[in-house]
Amino acid sequence: MKLFKPTLIALALVAVVGCNEKAVEEVKAPVLDTEVQKQAYGLGASIGMYMQRNLEEHDKLGLTLDKELIVRGFVDSIDGKAVIEKEEIQALLMNLDASMKEKQQAAAIAASEASLAEGAKFLADNAKKEGVIVTESGIQYEVLTAGEGDTPAATDTVKVHYTGTFLNGESFDSSYDGKGKPVVFPLNRVIKGWTEGVQLMNVGAKYKFTIPSDLAYGPNGNPPSIPGNSVLQFEIELLEIQKDEVAPKADGHDHAAH
Repeated sequence: MKLFKPTLIALALVAVVGCNEKAVEEVKAPVLDTEVQKQAYGLGASIGMYMQRNLEEHDKLGLTLDKELIVRGFVDSIDGKAVIEKEEIQALLMNLDASMKEKQQAAAIAASEASLAEGAKFLADNAKKEGVIVTESGIQYEVLTAGEGDTPAATDTVKVHYTGTFLNGESFDSSYDGKGKPVVFPLNRVIKGWTEGVQLMNVGAKYKFTIPSDLAYGPNGNPPSIPGNSVLQFEIELLEIQKDEVAPKADGHDHAAH
């Protein structure tokens, strides 16, 4: 991910108003009486939000940048008084981008290794809980609500409601979000844990699945939301089996559909 682009040098406005408390105290409230004034302020605010997100990512990886120098570079560039030539600026930003990528890769590897160890322990402990059933492949599931309808085949299209969570309980995807519409998809076009697990369900049933990483997204994960080697949990409600029908796209809920 490129967090700084040479063409966006002039976007370093993140702290014109908020880089230090003293400056904030001296700045008067902006005059926003006209549409054009609001547009100008909105452009600046948009640039600030963009830069804030990028600087936060740098901070997390130990590449903290001096905000006052960012503001100075912005102002100098606007006035045509930049003290570094354009070619050198481009080279500097390319080096910064390379450093970010290197640190991001190292952080991703560390997170993946941590997920692997955490997932193995969780699966071992969870398998001992009352009501948890473990399949031959390693999927763990609990029957929350029993169903009485048919069970799907891998080649069927199904309609489900679901919520996906990490082991800490944080939700990363849910069909209940937004308009709360069920998701329809061919069962053989999702992660292996879903393909196998949903076939165990009867229509009307609701199961909680704990899916090992090798039956989910494996060591690579599903960036940017799912780290590598993540053991995932899904509560799935099987609403309908649609045999011999072409499924529409899953309304933006695509975490399990890879």
